[in-house]
Amino acid sequence: MMFFSRSGQIFAALLVILAIVVNIQAKREVLPEFGHYSDVKEKKNAFFNYLLPLVLEGNQSIIEQREQLQELVDNADNLSFFQQRTLTRLAERYRIKDDDLDNSEIIETLLIRVAPVPPSLVLAQAAIESAWGTSRFAREGNNLFGQWCYKKGCGMVPLQRSAGTKHEVARFDSAAEAVAAYMRNLNTHSAYKTLRLRRAELTESKTENPNGHQLAETLLYYSELREVYVEEVQAVIRINQLHQYDKL
Repeated sequence: MMFFSRSGQIFAALLVILAIVVNIQAKREVLPEFGHYSDVKEKKNAFFNYLLPLVLEGNQSIIEQREQLQELVDNADNLSFFQQRTLTRLAERYRIKDDDLDNSEIIETLLIRVAPVPPSLVLAQAAIESAWGTSRFAREGNNLFGQWCYKKGCGMVPLQRSAGTKHEVARFDSAAEAVAAYMRNLNTHSAYKTLRLRRAELTESKTENPNGHQLAETLLYYSELREVYVEEVQAVIRINQLHQYDKL
């Protein structure tokens, strides 16, 4: 049997902690170094080219969930075991409390929430919130959208956090995970109910598909800057011609 001194035990414990940290960091994807670009146009193109596939992937996942949901519409009162399980899981993911709702009401509510987000809106907000992928939170935690979390240790502590506040900036293992969390946020949080209703109106009218410039008008509560922020998002969409990606 081997015995270790107290200092040896402490050293061994530190090695274990270091191994855990290294393992966690190995699993975390790192953003490209967008700050290395000296040409602004090249930097923007690199940022959009990197992020667009992740946005389309995130929307495709939502589209598939919506297709699952639509298959339940005509049989809401007589779902099979597996159909009911699908509905329950979607309700949980999109934060719908189903205690006082029947299946038809749950499906109706979900159809408002389970819908794709215009790529132009995603790209513009990511550019603004992450300083084109160069912010501390983007580089250290793949947080491209300024999303907060509220459990101690859940993310990164802002250097200039206001006194009395306890929020942290969420950390993600990959940019794809950040995109999915952002889309879920827009599709579930009460602050963005207007966005969801406006999107549903445009979709139902069938005269035009929802686009980022239109839905940006509903983001008054995404930033303390309110109208100024909305105008900035719309400007990024317009100047960079991001509307073209809403047709993909």
